[in-house]
Amino acid sequence: MSDKQEIIDLENRFWKTMIDKDVETATAMMADKSIVTGAQGAATIDNQAFGKMMREGKWTLESYTFSDVQVEFPAPDVAVIGYKVSERLILDGEPLTMDAADASTWIKRDGQWQCALHTESVLGDPFGRDRAPTKRH
Repeated sequence: MSDKQEIIDLENRFWKTMIDKDVETATAMMADKSIVTGAQGAATIDNQAFGKMMREGKWTLESYTFSDVQVEFPAPDVAVIGYKVSERLILDGEPLTMDAADASTWIKRDGQWQCALHTESVLGDPFGRDRAPTKRH
């Protein structure tokens, strides 16, 4: 298995924890403190806060598919993965399909890969014109 495939498999394993609501495995795969960014902003969270988000979230991930996967190793113990993801989920009791661009940074500590950063950007117009009223200056 190539190093790149190891990181792709790791990212898939993490997403599978979301489907299975496997809080213990998910938090074990994360660094003690991680940064998470998305439409809601940026936050530094610890394993306990992430576990709470998984347990109390009003969403259920049913399936996902990666495409356009890119993996780079900027240092021997650092891996960065980016990809498009199509997600099928239930949010507040309603089905939702979402396409996004995601990225994670994995750091190897004591022989184990841990996620230190995860980002998600909903795909669409890069200036958000497809999601917000247009304002002209």
